Parts: sequence; C-alpha cells; structure tokens
Amino acid sequence: MKKIFKYGLYLVCILILTTWFANYRVTKTTKEQLYNSVSEIPHNKIGVVLGTTKLLAGGFVNYYFTYRIDATVALYKAGKIDYIVVSGDHSRNDYNEPKDMEQALIEHGIPKEKIYLDYAGLRTLDSVYRMKAIFGQDNFTIISQPFHNERAVYIANHLDLKTVAYNAKDVSRNYGFKTMLREKFARVKVLLDNLINKKPKYLGDPVIIGEGVIQERAQDK
Repeated sequence: MKKIFKYGLYLVCILILTTWFANYRVTKTTKEQLYNSVSEIPHNKIGVVLGTTKLLAGGFVNYYFTYRIDATVALYKAGKIDYIVVSGDHSRNDYNEPKDMEQALIEHGIPKEKIYLDYAGLRTLDSVYRMKAIFGQDNFTIISQPFHNERAVYIANHLDLKTVAYNAKDVSRNYGFKTMLREKFARVKVLLDNLINKKPKYLGDPVIIGEGVIQERAQDK
C-alpha cells in the first residue's frame, strides 16, 4: 500500500510539473505575437477565426463565439485584414461552425466574397496547419481569445509560420472556468503533438484566396 501511494504521489507530481511547464512555455514564447489593440497590430492579408459553437446547451449565447466575431469585424473594418478564413468543425451534418461564423460576419457587413470556409478545422492544430497546406498562407493573423491565441501561435511557430494574433474579448472567470481547465491539459497535448509532428485528420485540394470562394467539406476528404 505504501509503494502504491508513493508511486501515485510521484505520478501526480510529474503531471503537475508537466502541466506547469507546458503552460509556462506556451505563454512565455508567444506573448510578443499577441495584440490587444487594433491600431497596433500589423496588417496581414488573411485573418483566420478559430471555431467554436454558436450556442451553448439549452440555446444560451456562447460569448466566445460572439466576441470572436466582434474582433474579426473590427480588424476587417480597420483594414488590418483583407480576407477571412473561418475554420471550425463540420464533422456532422447538424453541426456547422464555419457556416455559423460566416453568417454572423455577413450580418455585421462583411462581404461574402471576402470569407472562405474551412470545414475541417476540427482542432486548433488542424486550423493552423491547413492555413499553409490548403490555403497557401505562411503569414496570417489568428483571431480568438488570449488563451487560445497563445496555443495557436505556439503551434504556428513550431510549423515555421509567421503569425500574429488579435485577442478577442475574454469571458468572465466563472463563465470560462471549465474551458480554462481544459486549456491547461490541451497545452500538454500540444507539446506531445509537436514531438511526434502530428498532422491534421483531413487535408484536401489547395484553395487560392482572392480568386473566388472555393469551399470544401470535411466529409468529402
């Protein structure tokens, strides 16, 4: 029993240290690439909005979604991005993050022809990786909440992509507690993914931005 307790204690300590290191490294190495000010962030041709569900269980508003849309609109109207890629999950017919984001952007006055849909952004890794592999972009702006931007930029750095990120408004501590808890472990997984050079689940044919909106569905790949 004492040995089991001892080994269990070692395992807990290793988990805590690994989680701390992953979070420290992701935050420390990306902080210079994150911006809170529209006026200060440099211009990029493309902005990619990382996907999330439009509505929570029970039909409640998901403020992560709302604030990401607001941030994207602000960047576009300030001339800081020219085109927008909405990247999210459309692995089921009844769930379509990219289409929901596109519709919200159009409702805010963004021209449809300026929006490209990436239906295979099932994970943050997929969204970032596919920006180069599918959309041919080495240099782009990532749009999400600060914690998410840090992880996305960290992935982009590992892939030798040149990115900056614009921080959408964050939610309250109570509202986002579960999300932030999951984020701690998601960062550990990022280190493991980088170690094994994890690739997206779906790739597909190239999409040339600026020459017509070519949309692809994850289930077709």
